[in-house]
Amino acid sequence: MNKAEKTKQFIVEMTAPVFNEKGYTGTSLNDMTNATGLTKGSIYGNFASKDEVALACFDYNLKKVNTIIRQEMDKKTTCRDKLMVYVHIYENFLKHPFPTGGCPILNTAVEADDTHPLLKQKAVDAFLSWKGVIIHLIEKGKEEGEFSEDVNAEQTALTMIATIEGCIMIAKLTGKMNYRNAIMQSVAKMVDEL
Repeated sequence: MNKAEKTKQFIVEMTAPVFNEKGYTGTSLNDMTNATGLTKGSIYGNFASKDEVALACFDYNLKKVNTIIRQEMDKKTTCRDKLMVYVHIYENFLKHPFPTGGCPILNTAVEADDTHPLLKQKAVDAFLSWKGVIIHLIEKGKEEGEFSEDVNAEQTALTMIATIEGCIMIAKLTGKMNYRNAIMQSVAKMVDEL
C-alpha cells in the first residue's frame, strides 16, 4: 500500500465505528476529524465526499462481520453446524471482534431505506448475499440428506435473517440480553428442525 492508500484505510478504520453507531446522518465532519485526528482537508483530499467515506465504512464493517462468520464456518463440517454459527456468533457477539455499534446491515437498513439510495443498495446487496449463503447451505444439506427434502430454503433463510436482525434490534432497544438469548434459542430450534 502506498501512503495515500494507507491514509484512506486509516480514515475508514477510524470512522467506521462512528458511522455504524451514529449512522450517515448523525455522523458529522467534526466526528470524522475527531475520530481520525486529521483535518477536513486531509479527509476530503482522500475521499470525494462524506458519501464516499460512508460507503467505504459500510464495506469495512460488513467485511468484519463476514470474516468472523466465515472463519467460524470454516471450522465446521456439516451444513447444520455451519448454520448454527449464526446462533453462536449472535448469542456471543461480545466475544468476537464485531463492529462497534452492532450489525451494519441492520443499522444501515433502518437509516438509509428512505434517505440514502447508495447506502440502501449496499444493505440490500449484503442482505441478498447473506440470504444466498443460507440458501446454499440448506440446499447442500438437503442434497446430502442432512435436511428434509421439503424444507423451503428461501423461506427458512428469510425467517432466520429476520429473526436474527429482530433479535439484535430488540436487545439493543431494551438492553435485555435475556431477550437476545431467548430469541436466538428459537433460531437454534429452527436449524435443529430442518
